[in-house]
Amino acid sequence: MAPFEEVEVTFWDPERQHGSQPPLTPEVVADTERTLGVTLPESLLRLLRIRNGGVVADAWDAVPLDGGVDYVPFGEVCGAGPADVPDSITLSDTPYLIGEWGLPSPLVLLSGDGHTWVALDYRACGPAGEPSVVYVDADFEREVPLAPDFRAFVERLVPSSDC
Repeated sequence: MAPFEEVEVTFWDPERQHGSQPPLTPEVVADTERTLGVTLPESLLRLLRIRNGGVVADAWDAVPLDGGVDYVPFGEVCGAGPADVPDSITLSDTPYLIGEWGLPSPLVLLSGDGHTWVALDYRACGPAGEPSVVYVDADFEREVPLAPDFRAFVERLVPSSDC
């Protein structure tokens, strides 16, 4: 496990910009939090200030599941910004996607493809608390806890090639 500060400086793939939103501003953070009805974790905002979403570097694109037999892919992160951005999913698309896929709420979807998601889970901590991170499989109605908070989640990330 790498410390957050080590992951932070190499988190984003420098070659692939797909999914990146315009630079994060205090106004964008406020609008996104208002849309979602939650306070986003500072550790997530630190990463989004470097690049507002997009492709994660190969060194940090997976989180191993307990037992090390399998992993959850984490190849992209939604940026903060308005919903309905063409060809992109932002954090603000979460309310629509939760309804579309029948997901539990309140979650904030960080990464996924519709069938499976990595999400911030505010159910236990409330809208102003520090959310845990979960993996949600919509097809099999399964949830797997990944980390007690976003910072701990980032510190668990490894290359998928190691899994």
